[in-house]
Amino acid sequence: MKRQNLLLLFLLFYGAVSAQKSTYSAPDSLKNKDYDYLDDRFYELKRDSSRASVYAFTFLYKAKKEQNWKEIINGYQNLMLISPEKLRLTYTDSMIYVSKKSKDDALIGSAYLSKGTAYYGMKLHQQAMDNYLTANSYISKTKDQYLVHKVKYCIALTKFYIGFYDEAVSLLQECIEYYKERNPRPYLNTLHSLGLCYNKLGNYGKCTEINELGSVESKRLKIEEMIPYFNHSEGINEYFKKNYGASIKHIESSMETINKNNDFANEAIGYFYMGKSYWSLQQKEKAAQYFVKVDKIFNDKKYLRPDLRQSFELMISYYKTKKDIDKQLYYIDQLLKADTLLRETNQYIIGKIHKQYDTKELILEKERIAKENESITAELLWEKYYDLIFAGIILILFIVTVTITYRHYKTRKTYSKNYQMLMQELDTAKGSTKAKIKKAPLKNISPDTTAHLLKHLENFEKENRFLEKDWNLTSLSTAFKTNPKYLASVLDHSRDKGITEYINSLRIDYILYLLRKESKFRNYTYAALAEEAGFSTTERFTKAFLASTGISPTYFIEKLKKEKL
Repeated sequence: MKRQNLLLLFLLFYGAVSAQKSTYSAPDSLKNKDYDYLDDRFYELKRDSSRASVYAFTFLYKAKKEQNWKEIINGYQNLMLISPEKLRLTYTDSMIYVSKKSKDDALIGSAYLSKGTAYYGMKLHQQAMDNYLTANSYISKTKDQYLVHKVKYCIALTKFYIGFYDEAVSLLQECIEYYKERNPRPYLNTLHSLGLCYNKLGNYGKCTEINELGSVESKRLKIEEMIPYFNHSEGINEYFKKNYGASIKHIESSMETINKNNDFANEAIGYFYMGKSYWSLQQKEKAAQYFVKVDKIFNDKKYLRPDLRQSFELMISYYKTKKDIDKQLYYIDQLLKADTLLRETNQYIIGKIHKQYDTKELILEKERIAKENESITAELLWEKYYDLIFAGIILILFIVTVTITYRHYKTRKTYSKNYQMLMQELDTAKGSTKAKIKKAPLKNISPDTTAHLLKHLENFEKENRFLEKDWNLTSLSTAFKTNPKYLASVLDHSRDKGITEYINSLRIDYILYLLRKESKFRNYTYAALAEEAGFSTTERFTKAFLASTGISPTYFIEKLKKEKL
């Protein structure tokens, strides 16, 4: 099997290089075939990657020869589908490069969507979401409803992962409405995801209804490879309905297909819920065997969903009863690694998880076990002072909570005051023109040069050129055909600001105007608002907003929504 994978990797790499250099030679029997024929043959042979690659490379060679941007991207897309994980991102980068040459928003958006999907398949959720949002920024400019709903579906999956199940359901229902009569496979995939959401929301009856519908629709549409996934979903659902035997049976029936598809995420989830079912049936030895498999996938693939974290807690408990200190320490370390991974993926996840062991407790537990192994005296001493330590932790948590609450109250009070002042300033600025304070002329710059630069600044502000990214003193002075020293002096003299403060204040004023004028902007993410104002990062936008207004963007938007301005 490894030799087969290495051969495929070589064929794909060699073919990609050959196609890139136009040295690839299509077989004579395929040279005159059209795109539909090559594409159909590719999909027929998709499970036999080495045979399918011949049609994929011929498709790409033909598209490059004809400089057909859309088909070049489709060619890379096909290669990505049959490639080992190491090559998928290379092909998606090629798709993005080609799509940008085409200057077609739909193609660019589709390419970023493919890269996001590749990251999602690797379970790198942060990178996946970044690419989905970039894709959306291009696709939203088009009328391509298929791509619009594909973005919605992808974002719904990420929302599911981080625990926003209601929002995911809303997006998935929109996708089902669109896909049902148009795109069979996306329709079934969306049904499957919707069932998983209902399970997480505790609506087990609705989940079963969706799974049954999915199986029926898979047969009707002749896409029966989806049936195991609906069985897998129902197996998880049966666990929550406390039908543990049925849960094991459903999941077991699905695992052969899932393993064959190299779907390590659903493989880990299946093992986890089979383990949990056996645990609930008091067959803990058998349950532990499945939790070991979850741990192996965690080690090999760095994949862990928040609910799977409990497998490590149960293994700690299991080996505690066995008095196996080494295994306890190992699974405590695994639990610490899991928390780090989840925290880095999304801070929200950690807040949502009900944990038996948080980081501090795990470290204390680890130290306790080590001391327990050294001497009985240490164990007795630990037990003697346990209540005191616990009381100390409670006291510290209480003090921290009070401090945070006080700071929050103080910050909100300051924000409220600053908000009122800001709104008064904005209303005053809308209705009147500020009288300009006369200043003495600059000593080292001629009046003509000063007037010339002031005119440039006025045009720069009127034309909203400050929304362009990467302005600094050098680039702006080049645009004004002057030197940085003169421009810095004129800015300081006429605007009382340095270049960074000047550009940031213009951008923040622009965003304040948009937020007050059009309510749709109040639903934008920070990333979207930062992009709208020309900031290179979300962090720079939020810092500039706070520095310019004295309040956070969140508070300002909340107040606007409440006051319905």
